[in-house]
Amino acid sequence: MDKAPLVSDEIEAGAAFVKRMDEYEPVKAAYWLRSDEEGERYLHVAIEGLDEYKTDRLYGEVRRITGDMKDQYLDPFRVKVVSTNDPIAKAVMDIYRRFPDRAPPRFTGAVLGGVAVAEVYIYPQLPQRQ
Repeated sequence: MDKAPLVSDEIEAGAAFVKRMDEYEPVKAAYWLRSDEEGERYLHVAIEGLDEYKTDRLYGEVRRITGDMKDQYLDPFRVKVVSTNDPIAKAVMDIYRRFPDRAPPRFTGAVLGGVAVAEVYIYPQLPQRQ
């Protein structure tokens, strides 16, 4: 299990990945999360309207983007595509609404969306496409 704190190289790699994923499918929220339960850290990207077909397609895109990036700080198996209905994704989108111009928050040992988290890093909200 990866208990080491999130480092700036991982944050930068995640930001580059999120921008590229957003070009393919609009990303509504993005954050690194290490829950108390799992113990390992994952980059979560929240996408609207997920179904089984769309989820499979998006994981294919995760593999393509991470393969193109060839960044040692971003493992495709550490990326989770989640619904905008996910409780933590909802909480992150609420933070975007409440604090639109603030720097991305970082939490340790908190509860977010009703879930105990060991560590969270929230990326700034991406500009919404028209």
